[in-house]
Amino acid sequence: MKQKPVTALIHSSRKAPQYINTIQPPLFRASTIIFENTDALFNRHWTDRYDYSYGTHGTPTTFTLGDHIAQIEGGEYCLLAPSGLSAINLVNSCFLSHGDEVWVADNIYGPNMEHLRHLEKSYGIIVQVYNPIDADTFQPNENAKLIWLEAAGSVTLEFPDLVRLVKKAKAKNILTALDNTWGAGLAFNAFDFSHEHLSVDISVHALTKYPSGGGDILMGSVVTQDNALHHKLFRMHAIQGIAISGDDAAQVQRSLASMQIRYEHQSQSALKILNWLKSQNAFAQVLHPADSDNISHTYWNQTCQTGQSAGLVSVIFKPEFDVNKIRKFCDHLSLFKLGFSWGGPVSLVMIYNLTDMRHLERTHLEQGLLVRFCIGLEHPDDLIQDIQNALQAIQA
Repeated sequence: MKQKPVTALIHSSRKAPQYINTIQPPLFRASTIIFENTDALFNRHWTDRYDYSYGTHGTPTTFTLGDHIAQIEGGEYCLLAPSGLSAINLVNSCFLSHGDEVWVADNIYGPNMEHLRHLEKSYGIIVQVYNPIDADTFQPNENAKLIWLEAAGSVTLEFPDLVRLVKKAKAKNILTALDNTWGAGLAFNAFDFSHEHLSVDISVHALTKYPSGGGDILMGSVVTQDNALHHKLFRMHAIQGIAISGDDAAQVQRSLASMQIRYEHQSQSALKILNWLKSQNAFAQVLHPADSDNISHTYWNQTCQTGQSAGLVSVIFKPEFDVNKIRKFCDHLSLFKLGFSWGGPVSLVMIYNLTDMRHLERTHLEQGLLVRFCIGLEHPDDLIQDIQNALQAIQA
C-alpha cells in the first residue's frame, strides 16, 4: 500500500540495521515501547529481569548502566533514580511505616535526615541517632526496621565501625542500608567488606559524584543482592514513577571507564593536601579517615584494604577564626569553587556549622567552624598554593 507523505514520515518503509558493535552502547530514548505481538504483550511480567514494557521500567540504555553499577558495587540488582536523594527516599518509603524505628548515624547526609524527620512528623516513624564510631550507641528495640550507614560521613568524614554495626543489625533482623557514595564501589565492596564476608542489604550511591564525574548529571542508584528485596524496591520504584533520562544514563555510562583512574587520582591528591593541611597552624583539626591520627582510622583500615579513599578533606578552624574570616577565606580561593557536591573535575569548598548539624555530643571533634575541601582533577600543588594564598589573606 502506497502511503501518503505524512504517514511515510512516521512509518518509513526503510530502516537501517539496528545493531552494530560500538565502543559505547546504543542510546535508547523511550516512553512507549512497541510490542512485537500480543504474545509479547501478555506473556511479560514486571518481575522479568529486563521488562521492556514502558520507559519508566527501563530500556537497554538504563538496564546496561544499572548492570554495570551493580557489578562495580559487588551486587546483583540495580535500580536507577533521578538523584542520590531520590534513591535514599525510595529506600525510606519502601521499608518504613507508622511505628517503625529507623537508626541513623550522627554524621548522616543532611537531606536524608530531613526526609526522615518529615516521615516522623507526618507518618509516625521513630528516628534514633547513633554514634557511627561507637557501635554500643546503636541500641535497637523490637520496632527497629532499618539502619542507615554512611562510610564515610560526608562532612566530618568519620568511617563507621561497619563490622560491629552490621553484626548487631543482622542479629536483630534489621535491614542495613549503606550510603556508599564516598566509597563509590571502589574503596571497598559493600557486599563483602570483611574477612567474615559481611554484607549490607542495600547500597545507595549518588551517581552524581564519581560515576558521572563531570559535575553535570544528577542520578542515584539502589543496589541489592537479594531477589525478593529487589522486587520490593522495584515495586515501590514503579508506584512512585521513578525514572531517569536515557541521555543521562548514556552520559554516566560513558564516564564509567575512567572512574577508577579519577578516583585514584583524587584520592592521592587528597592525601598530599591532607599532610600539608596538618602543618598549618590555622586549623584545630584536619579530618580524613586515612590519616593515622584520625579517631576512625582503624575502621577505615579494616574495611578499605585497597588503601583508597574519596577526595574529601575537612578542616576545623581554630575558634579565633569567626564566620566572617572563614567566609573571607573561601572568597579568596581561586581554584576551589564555592559549591555543593564532589567527584567532578573542579575542586569545591563549603562551610558547615556543626552545631546546627549534630545531635550527640561531639567529644572527638574540636570547636570551630568546618570547611570541607572536595578535591578535583587539578594538580595538588596548585590547590595547596590556592589554600595558602587564602590563609595568608585572613592571617595578614
